[in-house]
Amino acid sequence: MASNATITLAASRDMIEDAYRDLIRHARDIGADIPGTEETATRAAKSWRDLTSGYFADVDAIFKDFDAANYSGLVLQKDITFFTLCEHHLLPFFGVAHVGYIPAERIVGLSKLARIVDIFSKRVQTQERITDQVADTLMEKLNPKGVGVVLQGTHLCMSMRGVQKPGAITTTSALRGVMLEEPDARMEFMTLVST
Repeated sequence: MASNATITLAASRDMIEDAYRDLIRHARDIGADIPGTEETATRAAKSWRDLTSGYFADVDAIFKDFDAANYSGLVLQKDITFFTLCEHHLLPFFGVAHVGYIPAERIVGLSKLARIVDIFSKRVQTQERITDQVADTLMEKLNPKGVGVVLQGTHLCMSMRGVQKPGAITTTSALRGVMLEEPDARMEFMTLVST
């Protein structure tokens, strides 16, 4: 006998596929099938589950930190790609994240910076919220002297509909600790992000 979690997952999968089938039917506005869309609802539902998998990810499970070994300089990882869906139109937005911190006693494995960005971007989101969530998570889990996060994103809701301005880039930032309070630390972070 299947567990409740399996039944819930299967029911959820079926509901998502049914929703996509309804969208396809609505898009064609006629009774005839659209050639090539026989498996689209199944593929779209699988894609939706991947694009929203961040809701089921556990930051604690991926977070691994190490002794800083007296390192007190800036650690910066630039150009971490992200893809997500905007909460206002369910259209994609994507770009790069730049994540930096100044350690106190602990450093984090470099791959974890990218994984944290992935966890929060694989949700229905706003760019502002992802930026804050990444910064707040690093502050909470690592307790560094400071954190800086900058996201640069292209929003398809700006390009494909509404104002229709392809190529517009949205930049958001979140600064915590010394990155916010000390001009020299902030300047170093922002200078390295922009080079």
